[in-house]
Parts: sequence; C-alpha cells; structure tokens
Amino acid sequence: MNKLRINGRIWLETTADNGSERFMGIGRLELLSHIQRTGSINQAAKAMKMSYKRAWDLVHSMNMQADQPLVVTQTGGEKGGGALVTEEGEKYLNHYRGLQERFQQFLTDESANLPN
Repeated sequence: MNKLRINGRIWLETTADNGSERFMGIGRLELLSHIQRTGSINQAAKAMKMSYKRAWDLVHSMNMQADQPLVVTQTGGEKGGGALVTEEGEKYLNHYRGLQERFQQFLTDESANLPN
C-alpha cells in the first residue's frame, strides 16, 4: 500500500434559520488577497482565471453575510474605479490565514500518526 496521509479543507459558514452558507474558504481568501494586492475585483478575477461576475458574486456574498463589508468599491473617475479590502476584511483575512495554518499543521501531525 502507498503511504497514507490525511487531507481536508476548512471553511467558515454563517448559519440562519434556513440553513448555512459558506462565508470564507481558501478560494475566498485567495480572492480577497488578490483584491488587496491589486485594488481591483477585475484584476483579482483574472489572476484566479475566474469570471468577473463570479468574483463579484463572491464579494457580494461575503459582504452580505458580514456585519460590515469586507470589500468596498469606488466607481470611475480620473484614475478609474477600484476595490479596497476594508479593515473588517483584513480582520477576516488574518483570522482565516491563521486558522488555515493551524489546520494544515493538524493534518500534518495527524498524518504522521497514521500506520505505515
């Protein structure tokens, strides 16, 4: 038998009377990170090889679920529009990054305990 390892994913969900909805996962973390770096939902979508509509839908979903928006947009003007990850968004980015690191360490530790 090949060597075993444990694998998995972790995400945050919001809960309501009508069920739960994904709020933050590795893909949304990556999207927010690209928005933070580029200042643009469009550029973030391109970096992820994702449609602008899909990226916008994900941003809208996160903004609607959070107590405060994670991303704000600015329309046109001389230098064009843009997007900004808010302080609230940065808070969730940092929290989820830490959560993801601890989860990966858990997977590594537990994989080391598997029988050979």
